[in-house]
Amino acid sequence: MTARRLLSVAALFAALVALPGCARRGEKDADSADLVLRGGKVVTLDPARPAATALASRGGRIVAVGSDDEVAALIGPRTRVLELAGRLAIPGFIEGHAHFAGIGQAETTLALAPLASWDEIVAAVAAAARQRPAGEWIVGRGWHQEKWSAPPAPAVEGFPVHDALSAVSPDHPVFLLHASGHAAFVNARAMELAGIAAATPDPPGGEILRGADGRPTGLLRETAEELVFAALARAEAGRGAAERTAEAERQLELADRAVLARGITSFHDAGVSYAELDRLAAMADTGRLGVRLWVMVRDTVANHAANLHRYRRVGERAGKLTVRAIKVSIDGALGSRGAWLLEPYADLPGSTGLATTDPAEVRELARLALEQDYQLCVHAIGDRANRETLDIFTEALGSVPDGRQRRWRIEHAQHLNPAEIPRFAELGVVAAMQGIHCTSDAPYVVARLGERRAEEGAYVWRKLADAGAVIVNGTDAPVEPVDPIASFYATVTRQLADGTRFYPDQALSREEALATYTKNAAWAAFEENDKGTLELGKLADITVLDRDLLTIPEDEIPATRVVWTIVGGEVLHEAPAGPAAL
Repeated sequence: MTARRLLSVAALFAALVALPGCARRGEKDADSADLVLRGGKVVTLDPARPAATALASRGGRIVAVGSDDEVAALIGPRTRVLELAGRLAIPGFIEGHAHFAGIGQAETTLALAPLASWDEIVAAVAAAARQRPAGEWIVGRGWHQEKWSAPPAPAVEGFPVHDALSAVSPDHPVFLLHASGHAAFVNARAMELAGIAAATPDPPGGEILRGADGRPTGLLRETAEELVFAALARAEAGRGAAERTAEAERQLELADRAVLARGITSFHDAGVSYAELDRLAAMADTGRLGVRLWVMVRDTVANHAANLHRYRRVGERAGKLTVRAIKVSIDGALGSRGAWLLEPYADLPGSTGLATTDPAEVRELARLALEQDYQLCVHAIGDRANRETLDIFTEALGSVPDGRQRRWRIEHAQHLNPAEIPRFAELGVVAAMQGIHCTSDAPYVVARLGERRAEEGAYVWRKLADAGAVIVNGTDAPVEPVDPIASFYATVTRQLADGTRFYPDQALSREEALATYTKNAAWAAFEENDKGTLELGKLADITVLDRDLLTIPEDEIPATRVVWTIVGGEVLHEAPAGPAAL
């Protein structure tokens, strides 16, 4: 039965047996709810009934939304009742762009984000090398040269050189991924295994950063990372298949727990291979996934041509797995100076960034997406990358009568030329942005772009919203912590750690920001009939917060905590100090 049909049946049931806007007053236990929430503020985002104090679910779907008295009729001997005690219940957060496996992987590698300097990173690698057998890879993620307490010395383009790192790890290959994922730093041993030397040419869409003497510094920008990925994969292949599978599944389980603890009920996974899809499907089949995954598949054009028709699925595995989107990156990141710009970087005049994928390849993916009824999701950060992507979308979507209804997406849309802003709404293209990127990146954005370009087009949420674009929110975890509250706060305040605000006129209201994390994200995934609002017949995916995110003083927003995360009427996360259910 389709989601639309389920919704119609639920609505008809409610009309026949319920009091107005609410639930049946039957005595039979079969008519009772599985779960009732009462005594709080329920923000539904349903214009027909925007607020209530209680709701009930049965069989994983909402069967009542109303007052405590109205919903009381559905409480039976087996109903679980959660006393909200004035707390806020909202539609479950939908993470609009992040990397599910990456969250789990970050839990099992060196955490570099908390380290304040290059010297601290070198010390952390030295400690790891002392504890591991010679030859074992040391992998970490999360460093960002713009966020260190002091610049490294010596340095090239503000990045360190590998000598100090190589000195403390001569027998261990080291791979340290930039916070953005769009650059990596490696030591001499890793470069040796990858075959990187002074004469090694830059790969298409990437760069091996070199010093004045021509030697590689250890910094690999964009596709140059793949030279070391290959060496790392060879080492990984030496482990047994069972060991590799067990480790990968453990990382996915860690990711699942992490996102549920943050109130996330659905997750837009921004790019996995077909092999990774098989693993996710196996976990969903065996009931080991709590969060609902909407997945963008990322692979070669040849693999897409061979597999897209076999992998497309909508709401399978008890609604836990949907695969209906293709992901590709057309440029890199602003922090690594890999974002593709129309004009040179203000702090690197000889560079306009990198096109990490040939636009001709993106056009071929657009053709396949139309042919196989997939959404196309293109990572585009720089203004040149966004223009090229919108040009490709214009050509492709204009070739079919329902082009504006395809809901193709630009992932990030961080820096736009003003001419491109109205094109999102005109083409029906979703701007899948991340509020936390704005405040995290702001300290170096003006240095990269200059004041004029930063003000005109950097993280222009308000301009896009006013132009009619649908905006989706997220964190891009593990680039940033997978925390909807932090990204919500950044979206409504644009406040940096030092108290300054980055072009605050581009902030959204709290109601708009909540929509970017719920109903907009559901719409962007063709899931608005099942998710995004709390209405009769929709999935009982609910997040309960310990305070009213929409009305509390602004400076209290970051302290907001998740009390319960409910997926399909089942409580999958409960805060340790939260109140007990009756």
